[in-house]
This record gives sequence, C-alpha cells and structure tokens, in this order.
Amino acid sequence: MPGGRAPGRRFRWLWAAYAVSSYGSGFGFGAFALIAVLVLHSGPAQVAALSAAGRAVGALVAVPLGPWVEFRRKRPVMIAMDLIRFAALMSVPAAFVLGRLGFAQLLVVSVVVAAANIAFNAAGGAFLKALLPPEDLLVANARLESTTWSATTVGPPLGGAAIGLFGPMTTVMADGFSYLLSALGIRAIGGKEPRPGPAGAPRLRPGDLLEGWRHILTHPGLRPLLCNAMAVNGLIMASEPLLAVLLLGPLGFAPWQYGLAFAAPCIGGLVGSRLARRLVARFGQRKVLLTSGVLRACWPVGLAFVRPGVPGIVLIIVIQFGLVTCCGLFNPVLATYRLDHTPADRVARTLSAWSVSSSAAIAALTAVWGVLAALTSARTAIAAAGILLLATPLLLPRRANAPQTGGEPAASLP
Repeated sequence: MPGGRAPGRRFRWLWAAYAVSSYGSGFGFGAFALIAVLVLHSGPAQVAALSAAGRAVGALVAVPLGPWVEFRRKRPVMIAMDLIRFAALMSVPAAFVLGRLGFAQLLVVSVVVAAANIAFNAAGGAFLKALLPPEDLLVANARLESTTWSATTVGPPLGGAAIGLFGPMTTVMADGFSYLLSALGIRAIGGKEPRPGPAGAPRLRPGDLLEGWRHILTHPGLRPLLCNAMAVNGLIMASEPLLAVLLLGPLGFAPWQYGLAFAAPCIGGLVGSRLARRLVARFGQRKVLLTSGVLRACWPVGLAFVRPGVPGIVLIIVIQFGLVTCCGLFNPVLATYRLDHTPADRVARTLSAWSVSSSAAIAALTAVWGVLAALTSARTAIAAAGILLLATPLLLPRRANAPQTGGEPAASLP
C-alpha cells in the first residue's frame, strides 16, 4: 500500500466486511430511539436511559472480553461477534411481529451489541496488526476511517427515508443483515491464523483483566492520549442529544434539516482520512497527531451560538465540517500510533480497555450533561461542553516515543 500500491486480497476482504457493517450501522443509526418513541411510546428519560445504560452496561460486560480475545484466534472471534450482533438485532423485529417487543428487550439488545462491538474491535485491531507490516498500518487505518465517514454521510439519510416509507424495523433488519454479510466476508479472508501462544487459550487470570489498562497507564504517550480521547469523545457525544433538543425544539428545525446539518459535514471525514498518509509523510506522526488533536477541540464551542433559519444551518455545517475533518485526520493516526506502541501479545487487551474506558466516559458525561441541561438549558450545557473541550489539548502528549517491540512479535500470516 505505500505509494498507492493496492492492498492484498486478505485486507480487501477485511475492508469489504468492515464496509458492509459500517453502512448497515449508518443505515440503522438512531433506530432504537425511534422504536422506543414511535412503537413503545417511551418518554425522553427512557430514551436517554436506553442510550446511556446500553453503552455503560455494555462496556462493563466487555471488561473480561479483552483478555478472552487476546488468547484466541482473532478471525473466529470476529465472526462470532458478527453473528451475535446479527441474532440480537433480528430478535427485535421478530418480537415486534409477535407482539412481544418491550423496552427491556431494547435495553438488553443494546447492551449485547455494545459489548460485541468492543470485542470485535479488539480482535479486529489485533488481526490487522498481524495481517500487515507496520509501514502499511496508517494507510489501512485511513481507508477504514474513510469508510466510516462515508457510511455516516449516506447511511442516516437513506435510513431516515426508509423509516418514513417502511417503518423503523426496516433499518434494524438491514443493520442485522449487514453483520451477517460481514461475517461471511471475514470468513472469506482465508489463510491460517497462528495460535496466540503455545498453550492455545490459557485460563483467564484476574490480572489479565487489567493488563490493557496497565499497558496504557504506564506508557508515556498512550496514557495522555486515552485521557484526551475520553474527554473529547465524552464531551462531544454528551452534547449531541442536547443539540437535537435545541434544534428540533426551540429553534424549530425540521427533521430533514437536522439530518442534513449533520450528514453533509461527514464529507470532511473523507477529506481528513485521505490526507492522513500524505501529511504524516511530510510533517511526521507526532506533529500531525498534535495539530489535528488541538484543532478538533476548537470547533464545538461555536454550536452554542446557533440561531434559527438558514444562517443556523450554515453555521452548523461549517462547524461540523471542521470538526469532522480534524477527527478524520486524527483518528487513523491515533489508531496507527496505538498499534505501533503496543506489543502484539497485548493488542486485544489494550484496545478493549481503550473502548471500555471511552464508552464509560461517554455514558457518564451524557448523564451529567443531561442533568446540567435540566438545571440550566440545553444551550448553556452545550456551551459548557465547548469551553471544556478547549482545554483538552493540554492532555495530548508532548514528546515523541519510539514504537514498543516488547512481548511477542507480530504474527506472520500466510
């Protein structure tokens, strides 16, 4: 892949599997909230609980999954997580047809999907590190990142149209089948994957649960990056439901305007991810990571000044485009740095610990900001999040660190 070389067949299958599940998730974005409101007639408190509790409990359930994934072949784990997500999501339309769908089932399914997402991403990161040489990881991560943003650009608008025509169950079914297709794509990768150790899958020890966090917290670069990611992701995601309340309520935006204001800027994610390799080659990984990390924190504060009408839509699109472009550049560079600085025998545990920490931070800050908005106003809470985001660059690492090569070497896949 360096210099524009085409990726190998095995990566192309992995990329295709990731793409189909990403587009399915984009198509089904927000479906559970709509089902809770339109089908189960749930109130705002229940909808917020569905989002926060599903993510938080899913992260808790996923804590032992990182060590479990570490000591197993990664491709079978990825296939199993895809099939679990397929079965969990398809249980929702099945229960609806039988007249048995309830709020508790939506909550359980959201927990299962959240935990399976963390396990899949942990296995996928470890598999990618073993599949490709280090010099190809940035290009691979950039391509996966661009796929995420392209799915976010086209998926929600198409999903919204499908919900309007056929109802919210349509998007849940499409999302579920996308995981089935992903499992088939991962199976088609083929090749032999070596065992992660001579003993195959050793018994899980209590210390293994903390190994991912131990590696992150003792690494001078990963530790501040995790703190930065928890703060940035948590504050951005905590503001999203409040912004929806502000735009669709007091400011009087139509649903299609709201969707347009957040779907169109996702093109910036494609721009940022496509620029990642070139900018790193020219300026270096550390400078790109720091610069994009600082810039992505500067945009959200502007959302507190949104006004009704066309000027408000234009302002949101400009702010979101800047934010998403910086995120599209930052994310693949961060993902590559994280893989470069994690020994192969700790990748799954490190990525799992990272995802669990980020999900927990998002759930906690979403709950806190909901209380803040109730005590003040949605606009005030959004402004507070934007102001705090301006301080998050202080958490970025200031020194460059050489990639770690301790532990087991990356497996060589035929």
